[in-house]
Amino acid sequence: MASGTNRMQEESIDSPEDGPRNISSRSDVSHDISIDFKKLDLMIRSMEVQERKHSDVPQVTCVSQQSKGANINFSEGTPNCHDWQQERGGSLNSCESRKPERSEAPSGDFMTENHHVTERPFSEERQFQQPELSLTNTLKLLQENINSFVGNELEAVKKLLDPESVEERREKVEVVEDEKILKSNREAFQKIVMNFLKTMKQENLAYCLERKTSSVSQAKLKRSLKKRSQNVLEGIAEARKTTPLNSIFTEVYMTTAGSGEVSDQHEVRQIQVPFSKAERAEMAIACENFFTEAPGREEPARTVLTKGVAGIGKTFLVQKFTLDWAEDKANQDIHFTFPFKFRELNVLKEKKYSLVELIDDFFSETKEAGLCRFEDSRVVFIFDGLDECAFSLDFHNAEILTDVTAPTSVDVLLTNLIRGKLLPSAHLWITTRPAAASQIPPECVDVVTEVRGFTDSQKEDYFRRRFRDERQFSRIMSHIETSPSLHTMCHIPVFCWITATVLQHVLNRPEGGELPKTPTEMYIHFLVFQTNVKREKYDGESKADPLCSPDSRKLIESLGKLAFEQLQKGNFNFSESDLKEYGIDTKAAECSGVFTLIYNEDRGLYQDRLFCFVHLSVQEFLAALHVHMTFTNSSVNLLEKQPTASHESQPEEDPSAETRLYRRAVDVALQSPNGHLDLFLRFLLGLSLPDNRRHLKGLLVEEESSSRTSQATIQYIKQKMNENPSPEKCINLFHCLNELNDRSLEQDIQWYLRSGRFSTSRPSPAHWSALVFILLSSGKDLDVFDLKKYSASEEAFLRLLPVVKASSKALLGGCNLSERSCEALSSLLSSPSCCLRGLDLGNNDLRDSGVQLLSVGLQSPHCKLETLRLSGCLMTDAGCASLTSALTSNPSHLKELDLSYNHLGGEAVERLSALQEDPRSGLVTLGLYPTGPKWMIPGLKKHACKITLDPNTAHKHLYMYDNDTKIITTNASRSCPDHPDRYNSWPQVRSGHGLTGCCYWEVEWEGEAHIAVTYRPQSDTDNSCFGMNKHSWSLSCFANVYYAWHDKHEVIINPPPTSSSSNRVGAYLNWHAGTLSFYSVSADPPVHLHTFRDRFTDSVYPGFGFWNGPGAIVSLCEL
Repeated sequence: MASGTNRMQEESIDSPEDGPRNISSRSDVSHDISIDFKKLDLMIRSMEVQERKHSDVPQVTCVSQQSKGANINFSEGTPNCHDWQQERGGSLNSCESRKPERSEAPSGDFMTENHHVTERPFSEERQFQQPELSLTNTLKLLQENINSFVGNELEAVKKLLDPESVEERREKVEVVEDEKILKSNREAFQKIVMNFLKTMKQENLAYCLERKTSSVSQAKLKRSLKKRSQNVLEGIAEARKTTPLNSIFTEVYMTTAGSGEVSDQHEVRQIQVPFSKAERAEMAIACENFFTEAPGREEPARTVLTKGVAGIGKTFLVQKFTLDWAEDKANQDIHFTFPFKFRELNVLKEKKYSLVELIDDFFSETKEAGLCRFEDSRVVFIFDGLDECAFSLDFHNAEILTDVTAPTSVDVLLTNLIRGKLLPSAHLWITTRPAAASQIPPECVDVVTEVRGFTDSQKEDYFRRRFRDERQFSRIMSHIETSPSLHTMCHIPVFCWITATVLQHVLNRPEGGELPKTPTEMYIHFLVFQTNVKREKYDGESKADPLCSPDSRKLIESLGKLAFEQLQKGNFNFSESDLKEYGIDTKAAECSGVFTLIYNEDRGLYQDRLFCFVHLSVQEFLAALHVHMTFTNSSVNLLEKQPTASHESQPEEDPSAETRLYRRAVDVALQSPNGHLDLFLRFLLGLSLPDNRRHLKGLLVEEESSSRTSQATIQYIKQKMNENPSPEKCINLFHCLNELNDRSLEQDIQWYLRSGRFSTSRPSPAHWSALVFILLSSGKDLDVFDLKKYSASEEAFLRLLPVVKASSKALLGGCNLSERSCEALSSLLSSPSCCLRGLDLGNNDLRDSGVQLLSVGLQSPHCKLETLRLSGCLMTDAGCASLTSALTSNPSHLKELDLSYNHLGGEAVERLSALQEDPRSGLVTLGLYPTGPKWMIPGLKKHACKITLDPNTAHKHLYMYDNDTKIITTNASRSCPDHPDRYNSWPQVRSGHGLTGCCYWEVEWEGEAHIAVTYRPQSDTDNSCFGMNKHSWSLSCFANVYYAWHDKHEVIINPPPTSSSSNRVGAYLNWHAGTLSFYSVSADPPVHLHTFRDRFTDSVYPGFGFWNGPGAIVSLCEL
C-alpha cells in the first residue's frame, strides 16, 4: 500500500503557479454513501503551496479520484492506486480544475467531532502566514495513518472473505486500541468497501462481507443474552438465589384463539374456562414458531401480540425464547434478537434516541461491532409488558420515521417500528396483559396469541418438579382438585409457586397441620411464611410468632396501606419515592417476599428503581388485610371513608358495624364494571372467619366474631345473587360464599341434579349461578351440553350462557328460544374465547328475524362453528339470504348445515348449492329437504303424525274402542286369536306402523300409564315391560310424578308447577338425531319433561302400557 501511495504522490506534483483550488472528490459508486475529503485536501495543498515558496524540495499532494469501474483483486494482496489508474486509462494528475459535482446521496464526513478542521474561504489574493512545520508533519502523518489503516482493513476484509481465516478474524476483532475511534473508522470503511464491491458487480462478495462482519457481533450478543437469561430468581430477590431456567421451566398453554380486542374483566375471570375444553377448541402455538411460515400465511408474521393475565408466564416465555436462540436451540434463521422491557423504556421517555442508538445503549455488542444497518438481516425485537408502558403510543398523529439513525422520542420510534414504517423487515413480539392489548391497532398485528397458563397436565408437571416425593405430590394434587377456587387459580403459574411454597412449608413442619382450602387461607400462610423467612435470614431472629415483631407489623401495615390506596387508583408499579411516602424501607420490602424489584439494575439507565408486588393478587390480599386491620384495630370503615363508631360508644362485639363493612364491600365490588375488586372482596370476607384470624395473631386486636355477622353477610350475598347481576359477578359471589364456608347453594344444586328435578324446581338466580359455577369448575357436560337436562327454556339458556360458551357442542333444539336468544348467541359466536363447534337450534321458532341476528355472529372471523342445525325454525328465503351472506364472508369452517323442515324457495336453494360448490367453502353436508309452506306451523305440531294401533299386539286385558284411538284396562280377559306380535306378559299395545324421521304425537292418560317407543320385539325378552329392556324407552305417568325408564334405569321427574294440572303428554321423535322427548302439554309452550338420547338402528313403534288394575285409559289425540 505504501509503495502504491508513493508512486501516486510522485506523479501528482502540484505546480506552484497554478495556485490552490477548491477540489472536491466525489464517489459515485453508491447512492448510499458519498465521500468528501475536500477539507483535508485543501489544508494539505495550501500548506504545500506556502512551503514550496521557501524550499526547492518538490512537494506532493494526494487528491482522491473518482473510482468508477475500479476492479479490486483480493488474491494479489492489497490493491494499489497505480493499478486502478492504469485500468481506467487516465492520469493521476489532479492539477486539472473542475467544478465539484453534487452527490445524489447524503454526504458522509468521516472527520470525527474531536478532529474537525474548519474550512476557510480561499482566494489567490489572500496571503497565508507561514504555518509551523509541525502542523505540516502532523497532516502528512495523518495521511500515512489513513493509508496504513486502509491497508490493514483491506487485509482484514480479505481474511473475512477467506473461509480458512474466519476464526482467526473473530479473535482479532476483539482486540482494539481505541474502541471509539477505530469503531467509527472501521464502520465507515466497511460501508465503502461493500458499496465499491456492489458497483463492481461483486454482490456475492459484498453480501459475504456483510454477513461475516455481523456474525462476529451476533456471537457476542448470544453470549451476553445467554448470561442474562439462563438463570431466574425464585423467592426473595435480595437472597439472589438463582435457579437455572431450563431446570424449572414448564411449558404453558398458548393459543391463537385470541384477538387484539380490549378485555376489562378481572384477570382471574379470564382463566375460568376449563382447560380441557380449551385444549380441544383452540389451536395451540409455541413461541419458537411465531416467525416461521404457517398454513394460511404466505410469509412469516411480522408482528405477534401475546396476551395473558399477570403471572401467567409471559416474561418467562420471553426469557426462554431468548435463551433458546442464544444457545442455538431454536430460530437460528434469526440473525439478531433484541429483548426490551417497557418498564425499562419508561425511564427514557424524555430522551431522544435513534433506533440504532437505542439498540447500542441496551446491547453494547452491536455498538462495539459498529452495526447500524439491519435491513438485510432477520431481526426480532421483543417488547415485554405493554401494560406497563408509561408513555402514549399515538398511531394516528405520530410523525413518520423511516431512518434508523434519526433521533426521536421513544414513543415515536416504537410507533413507527410497530407500524412498519421503520425497519419494515424486522419482526416484533409484544407481550401485554389483556386490558392493554387494544393500544396496538389490529391492522398492525399479524398474529394474536393468548397465554392461558397451565393446563391440567402442565400443572401436574410443575408440582411434580417441585415435589419429588410421590406421596406428597399425590396429596397436594388431590387437595387442589377438591377446592374449586384453588383449582382455578392454579392455572396461573405464579399462584402455583405460591401454593407450592405454602404447602411445602406446611407438609414439612414437624407438627404437620391442615392444608389451606381457600385462597385467603393460602395467602395468610404465604405472608406468615415469608415474614418468618425474612426474620430468620435477614433480621437474625427466630420467634415463633413472626407477626408479633414491631418491625414486621409496621412493614405489613405500610405495605397494606400502599396496596389498598394504589389499588383504588389502578397503580401496580411503584418507585422508591413512592415507598418513602409510605415509610417503607426498600431493602426491607424486597426481603418481605411479597415485594420485588421489577427490572435489572446492571444497565445503568435508571435514576429511580421500580418495584411491584410479586403478583396482583398479593396486592389485593394486602389491600383487604389493610381494610380489615384498620376496621378491627381502629373501627374505621375505609370503604365509607368515615369512622363507624368509637370503641367507647359502640362495643366491639356489636356485629352491626362489621356487617355494614362487608355489605359495603359487596356493593363496591358489584359496582365495579370490570370486576377489578373481585379478589379483594373474597379476601376481605375470608379474613372475617375466626379460623383465619388466628393465623394473624399480632396484627389484629383480639376479638370474638359473632356467627350472626357471617350469617347476615351470607344472606346479603344470596340476596344480591337473586337480583340478577351478570353471570360473572354471580360466579364471584359464589366464590365469596365458599370463602365463608357456606356450601348450601352447592348442596342444593347437587341434590337437584341427582334427583333430576332441576328443570321443574323453579331455581332461583342464585341457584342458576351455583349451577354455572359447578359446571364450569368440574368441566361436566362441556363436551356436549344439553340444555334440556336442566330446563328447556329461554331463561335457562340465558342463565347458562357461560356454560354454552365453554362447550364444544350445544344441543338447544326444542327449547323455546326466540330472537332474544339469537342475539345472545350472535355475541357469543363473535367472541374469540368461544369454544362452540357444534350448535343445534332445531325446532325453535326463530323465524327470519332470529336467523338474521344469528348471521351477524356467523360471519365473524372468530366463529369456528363446524355444524349448524336450523331444522324447523320457520325460516324462509329472507332468513336464508342472510345466512348465505354470512357463510360467504366466513366460509371455511362450517362443514354441515341442516335447513330441513323450513320454507325455502328455489332461489335460496340455488344460492346455498352454489355456496357448497365454492372452492373456499368447507361445506360438505347440506340438508334442505323436506321444505315447503306446510312446515311453517309453530312448535312441534308441524311434525304431527297419525298413530294407528295394531289390535294384533294388544294384551288380552286391554280393550280398544272409538276407532281404536282409546285403550282401557279391564279385569276380564277378552277372547283374541294367537299372534306372534301379541304382548302376553304385560298389558301393552303398540302401533302397526314403524316411524323414522321427525314425528310428534300427543296422548291423554287417566290412572297410571306408560307412553313408550319400542322396536318390534324379536324375542320373549323384548316382550317385557316397556322401559325394562334395551329396545324400548318409556315415560311412566302417575298422579304426582313421572318416571323415565330405559333398560331398567329410572329417572324421577317432578310434574311441572302449573296452575292447572293436565294429563296430556306430547312425544317427539327425531329418529336421525337419536332423540325421543316427552312434554307436558298443560301449558303453551309445552313443558319439557325428559329426553332420551340413543342411536336408533331400525324403525320404532309408539306403544302404551299399564300397571295391573282396571280403569286406566290412554287416548290418542287428534292434532
